[in-house]
Amino acid sequence: MANDPSHRVVIVGGGAGGLELAAKLGRKHGPQCVTLVDSRPMHIWKPSLHEAAAGTLDIYQEGLSYLMLANLCGFTFALGELQAVDRARRVVTVDEVLDGHGDMVLPPRELPYDTLVLALGSVSNFFNTPGAAEHAVTLDTTDNAEQFRLTMLKAMVQVDQAKVRDPSARLDVVIVGGGATGVELAVELHEAGGIVAAYGLPNFRADRDLAITLVEGAPRILAALPEKISRAAHTRLTELGIRVETDCRVAEVAARSIKTADGREFAAGLCMWAAGIQGLPLMAQLDMPLNRIGQLVVNGRLESPDPHILALGDCCAVPRGENGTVPARAQAAHQEASYLVRKVTARIRGTAEPQAPYEYRDHGSLVSLGQDAGVGSLMGRLAGRGLFVSGTLARVMYMSLHLMHHHAVLGTWRTATLALARLLMRRTHPRVKLH
Repeated sequence: MANDPSHRVVIVGGGAGGLELAAKLGRKHGPQCVTLVDSRPMHIWKPSLHEAAAGTLDIYQEGLSYLMLANLCGFTFALGELQAVDRARRVVTVDEVLDGHGDMVLPPRELPYDTLVLALGSVSNFFNTPGAAEHAVTLDTTDNAEQFRLTMLKAMVQVDQAKVRDPSARLDVVIVGGGATGVELAVELHEAGGIVAAYGLPNFRADRDLAITLVEGAPRILAALPEKISRAAHTRLTELGIRVETDCRVAEVAARSIKTADGREFAAGLCMWAAGIQGLPLMAQLDMPLNRIGQLVVNGRLESPDPHILALGDCCAVPRGENGTVPARAQAAHQEASYLVRKVTARIRGTAEPQAPYEYRDHGSLVSLGQDAGVGSLMGRLAGRGLFVSGTLARVMYMSLHLMHHHAVLGTWRTATLALARLLMRRTHPRVKLH
């Protein structure tokens, strides 16, 4: 059936779900119908940001250009940050783009839409903790990851120099939040510390001079996952010498320490906050219902109260069952993008939209515990139980998730070529980014 070229679809946010939706719609309907808006020129799979923060992944080599993807997949790309949504006129305002010297590259623009899909993601939730916004680093963006990586690299060099005059000098890193991001970052930092030391820090020994503490307010880490996964991850962290503090709520973040609600204080030369998410402040400007953490409330068909605005991913709260909502996971964004392809295609073609609601399917969870280890459950809950996997198998399966995302965007042959190229590049590059 022919497309209606006058039906304009604007997708704001080029994360996992937004990019997959733009790519699939672009291949079906072309750039005259589909526009993707993002504030950055490169796409990075957000679950890999903990590797960028540790330096084990170079975001400038791993990133995919949105302009390249637009050309390959048949959508239009608009660079710039979303500033406003005018629901009455059905236009979005995209901010100007400046270069590194502050000179304007692109002016502010207005993009009209018939269907607007919000895929803005989320930002860290500090839960009004004093000092957290000022002294803690987050993993919301690639810029945050690069900032943390450079700060940690500098701190390790300083400790290496200080060991000459003060043998007790060490780098204390505190990670607030024992979810998947916090656990994976703790292990990645531990491994990266040992590798960096081998590249020219003769006085620095990671096992002695790098102290990593993971702080979690719940009774166990990975509280959203089955208890068996939590226990296995806790054991792995302890074996690596990473200190794990559970039932420990952070009351304040200071410049060089964190203070807990029970009166304890942990030294923190670096503090990474990975304790929760919330919707972007922009969501409040939409004048539509938000939940308690600022996510847009949508129905089971991913529709907002405005029939012209849909949403997917972490920026929205999608109902699941009677009381819950769909978890903020990459697999949920992937499934929601696939659901919206059919819905938006019907709008573009002027046919009836599917009325069946989106249904989240839990395919399990995988957590990386280093280059040669992982832990997770597969196939969700079959008859109330999941299939537990660990070790190298879990790690390989975890790595395959990234390739599955690339496959959804690039297709089979380009994904295979990209994976081979990255494997070969790693033969001639250091295991961590050193500059």
